[in-house]
Parts: sequence; C-alpha cells; structure tokens
Amino acid sequence: MSNVPGPVDPARLQDVLDGPWARVRDGHRAKLDARFLPVYGESGDEARERVTRLLTQLPTEFGMPSAYPPEYGGRSDVGGSIVASEMLAQVDLSLMVKAGVQWGLFGGAVLALGTRRHHDAHLRDIASGALLGCFAMTETGHGSDVQQLRTTCTYDPRTRAFDLHTPHEAARKDYIGNAARDGRMAVVFAQLITEGRGHGVHAWLVPIRDAQGNPMPGVTIGDAGPKGGLLGVDNGRLSFDHVRVPRDMLLDRYGQVAEDGTYSSPIESDTRRFFTMLGTLVRGRVSVGGAASAATKSALTIAVRYGDIRRQFGTPDADREVPLNDYLAHQRKLLPALATTYALHFAQAELVAALDEVHRGDGPLDEQRQRELESRAAGLKAAQTWHATRTIQMCREACGGAGYLAENRLPGLKADTDVFTTFEGDNTVLLQLVAKGLLTGYRDEFGSLDGWGRASFVAEQVRAMVLERTAARSLIERLVASVPGRDEEVAVTDRGWQLKIFEDREKHLLDGAVRRLRNGASAKKDQPFDIFNDVQDHVLRVAAAHIDRITLEAFVAGIENTADPAARALLSRVCDLYALSVIEADTGWFLEHGRFTPARSKAITAVVNGLLKELRPHLRTLVDAFAIPDSWLNCAVLREEAGRQDTMAAHDAATS
Repeated sequence: MSNVPGPVDPARLQDVLDGPWARVRDGHRAKLDARFLPVYGESGDEARERVTRLLTQLPTEFGMPSAYPPEYGGRSDVGGSIVASEMLAQVDLSLMVKAGVQWGLFGGAVLALGTRRHHDAHLRDIASGALLGCFAMTETGHGSDVQQLRTTCTYDPRTRAFDLHTPHEAARKDYIGNAARDGRMAVVFAQLITEGRGHGVHAWLVPIRDAQGNPMPGVTIGDAGPKGGLLGVDNGRLSFDHVRVPRDMLLDRYGQVAEDGTYSSPIESDTRRFFTMLGTLVRGRVSVGGAASAATKSALTIAVRYGDIRRQFGTPDADREVPLNDYLAHQRKLLPALATTYALHFAQAELVAALDEVHRGDGPLDEQRQRELESRAAGLKAAQTWHATRTIQMCREACGGAGYLAENRLPGLKADTDVFTTFEGDNTVLLQLVAKGLLTGYRDEFGSLDGWGRASFVAEQVRAMVLERTAARSLIERLVASVPGRDEEVAVTDRGWQLKIFEDREKHLLDGAVRRLRNGASAKKDQPFDIFNDVQDHVLRVAAAHIDRITLEAFVAGIENTADPAARALLSRVCDLYALSVIEADTGWFLEHGRFTPARSKAITAVVNGLLKELRPHLRTLVDAFAIPDSWLNCAVLREEAGRQDTMAAHDAATS
C-alpha cells in the first residue's frame, strides 16, 4: 500500500461519504438552521415543548416520511428516510428520536403491518404530523423477549370487538415515546386470543387520548419520569383496563380475525409469523445504528478540531506549545476511533442500500434475504452504538475540562446516545441473534433462542454456514486467494492478508461454538438451558467477529468504488488503520491460537504507530469530509479557543 501522496480535498471524500442520498443530506444541511439546535440548560418540559413544536416544521420533501408511498405524502424512499434520521441526529438527538417514533415506529408499523384501509385512514395524517402516535411494544417485565408479552387482546364475537387488557403491573407498556404528552393513538402489541386460543403477538391501532388530550376510557397514562438524556422525548407508560378495540383496528396484514372469531393467516406457524412481523420493522434498528454513528461523527469533529487549536506543553526547540493532535497518545485516541467510524459508515451505507433495494423490489419479499438483513441490522446496530458510547466518552476526555461543559455539545451527545445500546434491542441480545443466524441459518422451527437448548437440535441441526460476502464479492475473494501460504512473509498492510485473518478468526470461533454446543448436548441432554448458557460467551465472540469481518469488507468495497485517486489512497490508509487496530486489540486471541508470532504482533503495533504519523496531517480533512455545518456542532469552545490562540500568537510575536 502506498502512502497518501499529499493534501486531499475534503469535498472529494464528502462525495464518497454522502453516497446516493447526497440530495437528502444537502437538503438537511441547507434547511435545518439554528431553530432546530439543542438548547443548553432547558428543563424537561421546555425541551418537550420545543421538540414537539419543531417536529411539524421539519422539511417534508426529503424527510423521514419519504419512506411512505407517494399517495400518502412520501416517495417510497426507504433509504432516504434512514439517511434523514442520520442528519437529524447531528442536529438534535431528541428531535431525531421523536421523529423516529412518529414516522419510523408508529407510522412504519401502520404501513408494514396494516392493510389498505389502515393506510387510507391514517397514513396521510401521520406523515403530516396531524396524528401523533406511539409504538407500544416494550413492557415493564418484558423488553427484549417480545414474544412473551403479557398484554392480552381477546376477541368477542358478540360485540365484534377486541378486549385489550393489562393483567398486572409488569405487563404495562413502559418507556413508550410520545405517550406521556403528545400521542393520540398507539400501535399496541399484545397476545391475540380468539375462540379460546392464543395466536401469538399481533398489533392494534388504539386511540389513547381524545381530541382534548384526555385519556380515553380505560386507558391509564403515566410519565416515565426524568431520564439520563433525550429530555425532549416524552417517554410514558400505558395500561389498559378492558379497553374495547373495534375489529377493524387489528393491523391484519399477517393475521385476520373474521366476525365470528375465526382466525386465519398466510403464515401457519405462530413463531414464524411473529418474526416476519418484527422483520418488517427492521428499519427502526437500522436508523438507530446510523444515528449513533452520526452522533459519533459530531463528537470526533469537535475533538479533532479542538486538538488542532488547543496547545499544551512545549519543546526546547519550539516557540509555541505543542497542539494536542501532535502527541502520539492523542493520536492513539482519535485516529483508530475515526478509522472505525469510517468503516462503520461504509457498512451502514451498504446496509441502507440493501434494505432500500429490497423494499423497492416487486413481488413478495425474499425471506432468506430478509433474514440476512435482519441479522446484519442487529449486528451493526450493536457495533455502532457501542462504538458511539466509547468514542463520545473518549472525545469528552480528549477535550479536557472543556469537554465537560454543556455549551460544548459533548455532554449532551454522551447523555442522549447512552440509551441507544438498549433500545431497538439490547445489544447483547442482538449479538445472540446474529450468532443464531450463523449457527442455524434461521431454520423456521427454531424461531427463538430457546430452541438452541434442545439436545436433539444441537446434536443434529447445528451446522456452520458458508460465510456470506457483503459487497465486491469477486474482489474480496481474489484478494484473499492471492495471499501466500506463509503469513509471516506478507506485509501486514496487505489487504488480502487483513481480510483473510478476519475471516479465519470468525470461522475458527464459529467452529468452536458448534463443537462446544454439540459436546454440551451429549453431556447435558436434560439441561437445555445449560447447554447454551455454558457457551454464551463464545457465541457472543462469534457474532462480534462476524460484524468485524463484514465491516472490513464493506470498507474495502467502498474504496473500490471511489473514483478520485487521492481520496482512494487516503481511504486505503484509513482502512489499514481500522483493520490493524482491530487485530491489535485482539492480539491475545491471535497469539493464543497461533495465528501469528510475538514478533509479528510487535510489527503490527509499529505499523499502527507509523500510520498514525502518516495520517496526522489528514486528521482535519477526515472530519471535514463529514460535512457537518459549524452551526450544527453548536460548540462554544471551538469559537473561543481559536480566538484565544490567535491572541496568544500575536502576543508572543510582539514580545519576541
């Protein structure tokens, strides 16, 4: 790999990062002015009022409702709607989440789970913001384990209506966005019961407030209370005391109840039907991952720019103190995190494009393709949100005391993104979903994690899947095939070697997990829980290694599609840093399993340090390519510190 030849125009990198939805990104940059920025120091009530007011002022021509069909005010642009949520995340995360609840979760559920009559009745008002709603799935006692929700909705043929009921406090709907203050209607998930038999979790449209904002009869609404962040989102609690719900309010795309109570569905298996219903809502998970990465880009932009203007300590041969970004220790903080952010950007872009392609396709959705997208969305959401949590904290520390002041944005980014690791799926549970896909290939009869514990399943059904490529398949296969047999003779910057070692780690971990599951099934036939629980740590490592691999492959594909030579060269070196940083962080595993020698481990660290020095002159370019408007950063210290440094330089020059 050659060095970057010289300065790179950030605009060329921006072209690559903005991708096919550049118009959506530029539209938000042009239209979202200071009105939409967070207000530091406001109360929770003030934040809620402000965010609700701004929700209906957001641009409509390229906003989140663009996912809806044209007849309901959209453009059938699923990818554009996800990119819109990323842009909102760089402005105000409360506004992004509020919009995501309204147009992604609430409206998305009506669109995906309802039929034409639901769409005609409600989607236009949802798109315009005239009808504000909630997505009532999570319960106090059941979050990630949605299939075991306790809320019931029982059909009565005599009244031709459902009876929606919260049987006990643990079954109340909890942490529901838009519920505490603004929502008038909710998509409520509950166990459908008719003719004395349960048919699994389904969803209903349920009015929760009247035109005056009062709770509907039988509906109890509460406030979730103060939170650690996202002050502008009115999270609340909902309980239902035998609330009558008309039969036609069942969102019945995947399950219908006739007037006489007869249940029918195009999907016979309750479990398969449940996961099909959840799969149609995968867009929310993709949006959360993208929003987390967008917030990470804002934090890194602030930290990098601050590190260029903030000076600390001097050297004997210098008249001025040294910029923070010139220190290796500082580069070790910022640059690997920046490289990972770039890698995850390309992985997210590939996922968004794939999801958009699937939703634009004619005919029924290919189930295997849908499952692959669900798995990738789950894994990337976990990777992006954990990366956001680590990186924003690191950026706070990199800015010292200035990073602790609310006026410098970082505390708000830290608080608002913290819950991203939890909502739209707890990250640890999501990684188990990824691993389950790798181990079982989503066999229909094992739709829940409980299936892993069945001895017969583990002994007979577990099999390692052929590794799926993400993009630029032929290129990646060619690069991997070209690596010589003796790894020690290959440069650690050889792209084929990097791809191969990521793939080898994933395969080894996957084979080991299969072997341990089979051994457990033989030794503990009557202890199904223990069979899986004993290898849970191993399974999570499999999933993490898988996400690392598909992220690297997406980065390689992104570089391949970059036309500008200078931008391509710079991205290639950033990709080297990403790959080698991941390898360096897992050195213990690679040494333990004989993948390379201690000498090669030391060589990797030396190359990483060399890459840091090489990329130091391009730090500002790399964050400028994110094209975040200065006003969106909303960071006082960048303005003030630049002025102070200019004053100090002038003073030093005058007194020298």
